[in-house]
Amino acid sequence: MKSTQEYKDLEKKYYMQVVNRMPPVLVTGKGTVVTDTEGNDYLDFTAGWAVLNLGHSHDFVTKAIKDQAGKILQMSNLFYTTPQLSLAKTIVDNSDVDRVFFCNSGAEANEGASKLARKWGKKKLNGAFEIITTLNSFHGRTQAMMAATGQPHYQDNWRPLMPGFVNVEYNNLKQIEEAYNDNTCAVLIEPVQGEGGVNVPDPDYLRSVQEFCKSKNILFMLDEVQTGMGRLGTLFGYQRFQGVEPDVMTLAKALGSGAPLGAFCSKEFCSVLEPGDHGSTFGGNALTTASGAAAAEFMVENNIPELSLETGKYMMESLSKLMSKYQIITEVRGMGLLIGMEMNKEISGDIVSKSLEKGLLINAVRPNMIRFMPPLNVSKQEVDTAINIIESILKDF
Repeated sequence: MKSTQEYKDLEKKYYMQVVNRMPPVLVTGKGTVVTDTEGNDYLDFTAGWAVLNLGHSHDFVTKAIKDQAGKILQMSNLFYTTPQLSLAKTIVDNSDVDRVFFCNSGAEANEGASKLARKWGKKKLNGAFEIITTLNSFHGRTQAMMAATGQPHYQDNWRPLMPGFVNVEYNNLKQIEEAYNDNTCAVLIEPVQGEGGVNVPDPDYLRSVQEFCKSKNILFMLDEVQTGMGRLGTLFGYQRFQGVEPDVMTLAKALGSGAPLGAFCSKEFCSVLEPGDHGSTFGGNALTTASGAAAAEFMVENNIPELSLETGKYMMESLSKLMSKYQIITEVRGMGLLIGMEMNKEISGDIVSKSLEKGLLINAVRPNMIRFMPPLNVSKQEVDTAINIIESILKDF
């Protein structure tokens, strides 16, 4: 194995410098723990950006990947392959959607959903093509999804943006109503905003948006790329909100349990795409869907979302106790194991760095906010360890 510095020199020489890396060079992982080239262990409360909901190298998923690798890796979607059908069935059987198309990422899933919405507008709404999204959202980094993502720092370098997306305030039904016009074909929102700051809407917001969409015959679309697959305490995040059923839902991140996999799903009434309308060389890849099918099966059969709900409640309570002790913490919010800790000082970067030194990986989602998104099967003892590390750092401030 090369030394840590040798790997860093290779990265500096050959890789596009589009990421500010953290110091460790990580080489192995098991469960909630990852290990670097120097043998240091870290408690991982980022889970590959809410991807590894069953943790690193989960035995059931790893076996499925190994088994599939010895059978067939990839075929064109002109041919049937079995793992994608198994995963599609699991999604449909445990949700309110009827059809699934697999792709490779969350951005691709949202692109596909947007194409579906525009065809709905073309067929049903006299050519309507605009999609309403929200400020502080995150839907991906493609040209279209940067326009959908309501955050200027993702948009400014790439203007003029692709037309057809209108950004309004999150958790504000009135602004959606005011933005609606004859060109509107859909609304696309996250059940809980993750990258935007772990923003939880009012209990009736999603249902109200759904009812408005239904009244205008436009599509109600939920971006579940980060909130899906158990993260909020139910298999799909919208199931935490009473009376909510999306017309279209997008998935990725944890869907592949570490393998690159995304999907957009729709109810039967709006499944307007026909052969030739959409495609993907690697979409529904046999290896990635085998990983996803195994992960989904394990989650459903072992009630992993319920475990996330229970452990998430425990972690929220633990962080709230810290907030009562340290005035620097102004709010703790989230659902399940998607949790944010907001502060009255812009010290997130310092906390992330000091946590790393103490063996904990966390994410600074804002200069004054830390985001926690550990594997859903994290233990309460590991939560305690993380909380103790955070408290030891807060004492210095």
